[in-house]
Amino acid sequence: MPLDMRPDGPQAVGIQPAPPRPDFVDIGFIGSWAHATLGSFNSHASFDTADAAAGLMLVHVLVLNYNGRRLLAECLPSVLAAAAASRHDCRVAVLDNDSSDGSASWLRQTFPEVEIFACRNEGLASYNRVLPRLDGTVALLLNNDIKLSLDDVQPAVNPIDALVQPLLGERAGRQHCFMSAPCCYQFDAATLEGFKTAVQWRYGLVQATGRFAGAEACATVPDWTASAGAALAVQRELFVALGGFDPLYFPGRIEDLDFAFRGYMAGHHAVYVPDSVVYHRGAATFGRAFGAAGNDHLALRNTLLFQWKNLRHPRHLVRMALGWPLRLAVDLLQAPLVPSGARLRFARACWQAAGCWRRRSTTLAARRNPSAERTYFARFHPRAVRRRATWYRLSERAETTTPRVVVCGAQSDTATVTPTPVETVPSQ
Repeated sequence: MPLDMRPDGPQAVGIQPAPPRPDFVDIGFIGSWAHATLGSFNSHASFDTADAAAGLMLVHVLVLNYNGRRLLAECLPSVLAAAAASRHDCRVAVLDNDSSDGSASWLRQTFPEVEIFACRNEGLASYNRVLPRLDGTVALLLNNDIKLSLDDVQPAVNPIDALVQPLLGERAGRQHCFMSAPCCYQFDAATLEGFKTAVQWRYGLVQATGRFAGAEACATVPDWTASAGAALAVQRELFVALGGFDPLYFPGRIEDLDFAFRGYMAGHHAVYVPDSVVYHRGAATFGRAFGAAGNDHLALRNTLLFQWKNLRHPRHLVRMALGWPLRLAVDLLQAPLVPSGARLRFARACWQAAGCWRRRSTTLAARRNPSAERTYFARFHPRAVRRRATWYRLSERAETTTPRVVVCGAQSDTATVTPTPVETVPSQ
């Protein structure tokens, strides 16, 4: 979606299918429309072979919730509306992580058509207990502070389980697309959040972000993605086979990067789909629970865990060996100059990460392949992402060099995913 066509206004709940995208639809209308359309919605309805033959997929739309009753009241109507508007069989459910704010009882009373999975609070790892119990090919995983547009589901699920042509210069054969990520804006519909994710090194630490320099110019270009965030579609069976989200990172942060990295190292691919646009409040649960400083601490601690667990390429080990002592030295030099709560940030994160590592019961480690590990960082460096976007626009989607995604089971649903030239960007 071109940036000059996006809607404006903080009251976003749902928008009509593009092109072009009109103004946001009123909250009351969407809520009423969703209830009227889904009045006879049955989450246990059968999905038969006739549906599959018609190119329809069973899509589970799962919203993760922890003490987010107000967020559900604001965002869930748009999810129901998007599910009803999709041509696929979409079944909306909420995973309630042992909320104490009455979320579950409120849901039963306000949205009786929505199934509720009662889970103990394991963060994103709660998905690991629910997805094996479901059937169907695709699951759309959403935070409770995500709003969908009416036409979001179709482009998000189309690439899932499709065969993706390898990049030029890569080994022969095709790999499955196991995950897709939408374009994401904040609720103001103007601030880009991602989720076309790039990764780079910064003083011995991996930094994954959808807000890299030049991200706005790349936002409308389909591509691979290194990770996702608060909204992603997954191939359900591959999610289960990969082990889902690692509970090592509880209460959260970085587990989505870890999952995407393990999928990539297993030979699968994640794609960024700009035709699917979602809206995210951002840190609605974590910000309230931990504050900005606590969020930063969790991200730092879990980045260390990610690197200890997954990275083995000699170049990456050298980066850590050189960068971490430098960070500890900066900690010591800054200690007399900063408030007590901000002192020795890196040292405290190392200490807590070591404790988490010692207490871990199991580890969902990535497949060991140093060559593929380095390729991951080269492919998703911000400079490589910007070059692919530039090449895409110049090529005008030339058929001869554009990898294709053919959606399994769908008739005449062939979508361009990424026109990617050979990348030779060194690991950063």
